[in-house]
Amino acid sequence: MESSVQDGTRVKVPFGSREVLGVVTAVLAESPHANLREIIKTVGVHALVTPPILKLVRWISEYYCCAPEVAMKAVLPDSVRKEEEGWRERLYVRALQPHDKLPKLTKRQEDLWSIVEEWKELPLQELVRLAGTTSATIRKLEDKGLVSIAPQISERDPYAKEHILPTNPLELNEEQSVALKNIVKTIDGLANSKDRGKGIEEKGVFLLHGVTGSGKTEVYLQAIAHALEQGKGAIVLVPEISLTPQTVERFKARFSHGPLQTLVAVLHSHLSAGERHDEWHKIRQGRARIVIGARSAVFAPVEPLGLVVVDEEHEHSYKQEEAPRYNARDLAVVRGQQEKAAVVLGSATPCMESYYNVQRKKYGLLSLTERADEKNMPIVRVVDMRNASRKDKGMSIFSPQLHEAILQRLEKKEQVMLFLNRRGWSSSLQCTECGFVAECPNCSVSLTYHRSAQQLMCHICGHVDSAPSKCPEEHCGNSSIRFSGLGTEKVEAALDKSFPSARVKRMDSDALKRKEDYRRILGDFRSGKIDILVGTQMIAKGLHFPNVTLVGIIHADLSLHIPDFRAGERTFQLLTQVAGRAGRGDVEGEVYVQSFTPFHPAIQYARRHDYIGFYDQEIEFRQELHYPPVGRIALLTLRGRSEDRVRFFSDHLRKEMDILASELGDVVVAGPAPAPLLRAENFYRYQIMIRTPRMPQLSRQLSAKIDLLQIPDDIRLIIDIDPMSLS
Repeated sequence: MESSVQDGTRVKVPFGSREVLGVVTAVLAESPHANLREIIKTVGVHALVTPPILKLVRWISEYYCCAPEVAMKAVLPDSVRKEEEGWRERLYVRALQPHDKLPKLTKRQEDLWSIVEEWKELPLQELVRLAGTTSATIRKLEDKGLVSIAPQISERDPYAKEHILPTNPLELNEEQSVALKNIVKTIDGLANSKDRGKGIEEKGVFLLHGVTGSGKTEVYLQAIAHALEQGKGAIVLVPEISLTPQTVERFKARFSHGPLQTLVAVLHSHLSAGERHDEWHKIRQGRARIVIGARSAVFAPVEPLGLVVVDEEHEHSYKQEEAPRYNARDLAVVRGQQEKAAVVLGSATPCMESYYNVQRKKYGLLSLTERADEKNMPIVRVVDMRNASRKDKGMSIFSPQLHEAILQRLEKKEQVMLFLNRRGWSSSLQCTECGFVAECPNCSVSLTYHRSAQQLMCHICGHVDSAPSKCPEEHCGNSSIRFSGLGTEKVEAALDKSFPSARVKRMDSDALKRKEDYRRILGDFRSGKIDILVGTQMIAKGLHFPNVTLVGIIHADLSLHIPDFRAGERTFQLLTQVAGRAGRGDVEGEVYVQSFTPFHPAIQYARRHDYIGFYDQEIEFRQELHYPPVGRIALLTLRGRSEDRVRFFSDHLRKEMDILASELGDVVVAGPAPAPLLRAENFYRYQIMIRTPRMPQLSRQLSAKIDLLQIPDDIRLIIDIDPMSLS
């Protein structure tokens, strides 16, 4: 067995009274442990985890303070990791060449034979459907020696039904050409160098800062083509919310023909287990040299790797919420450095960390300052809703300016997108008599009213109550109930009332019940069957609709009121990205931003499309408090059913962290304090925040310190390195 065991091999091993599946991470001549039990057997013919990925697993374990097996589970999908092969077999019918003349056939058999002869080979069930016959009739053709029926591995392709037309490279403008030239030079330079040098090209990481509609994707496509020419593969990371059929088809169409033809594998959370299994093996076998996917695609076993692209690199969805709590953007940079691959981080609104690394000369900067087709950026108008609300007593969802703009665009047969990052009808239900507010029994939040389902729902834990017709308080029972706040459901209803002839559609997680709903709604909007599309952040990014000339942002302040140091950054990014959906066709775009804090810097800089201005003022705030990107943060969250127990152990943990801080010297510890959301899913949560300029050193010491702590079974400690949110 020794000869078949190597790094990355799956093995079956005894674990107590059970047999479990493991992955070999290293083979040593001698073990430091005595009395080791023997491996039962190896699983599979080949090692599934490549040496570069094993190296990445070790880095994740050390930096993000998690066990190696936790990191390994993130790398290998369940459908790939399990012992069974996971392939699907189907019966195929294949036409055979008759030795002489055709044997005598019935009319039905003749019709059947003509179909098989035309297709040469096809699945048995597909032939049954096409011919309107039975498998028994087909078996009679097999008896006559005209066909063979045998099982074959049938790959599950999630995009098999799509009719994808090949495309050719577009002509680049001057800025795009300069960007591509630098990326190509880096791909070639890294391939020929032994180690990364100190120059920007040798470090191999670029921030591609391009305004919305500047043609970043075309630069990606042509850079990927160059990597393929050099015999390398590429990974393209896209936020899950932007991984639309439109995006996938654009990549498949470019590489579906010509000398660089290759399979494009797709990896994301909406694939079935079987589809994910088959896509992963296409990559591992080298048949798919391009991978496009959400954050987990950063682990795709592409060899050799020449380029990693992280599109919309500022997106918070690149951060994994469960252990291992990695950021795929940061892992892309680490993997690129480990495997000598170029890394391109693309965004119209880069995260503060990435632009800070540009300022410190760690990353190269590639700028696309104009839209690729020389079209103007949309005109952004900020509406002061304080004045509008006073005039109409706060009853109207749409300001007069936005209402009139929608009317004008509809008259011109143009399309409108309206954005509100809150689903449901109203954010709270309150009794005007006794003041009762409907709250979640498990979380420290009010319940959201969903009128279509007549339910009160918690968006944290999913708790659902029926919507009451009167106050549920025992000593009240008053029927005077007020629904406060605003959600996409209410906006949709207001549109139907204000613009009765318009075709309105809502797109949020409530409206998308089935896997194909997202594709169908986008298809209807693209083909002009929908006049107004209202939705949450799933309409904010990655969508290109040339006939959208007006974008309305209903309540721009929602994300500003989050108790988080990134609130301003997140608001600026969201407003800029949503605004970028307007005016991508022949007609200039217009954006209305409705706000109760119209002079907030995030809103004003977004109005001017001024990222540099926003960055310059925001970095001053971060420097003053030593928040990222100036300093680094580790967030320790303790949760348990008893608040007293959680608070007590938090105080104990703080003392241990103070000792750690004194040992390291440049560490600041804050807390413990109740989390902004004290209770979630019936668990109380307290937090300790640790700030440091040197995270790798803190991670190593923190892991060692935590390993020595005796954490009670009823308390869970969550370690989040470089958190994207403090909530």
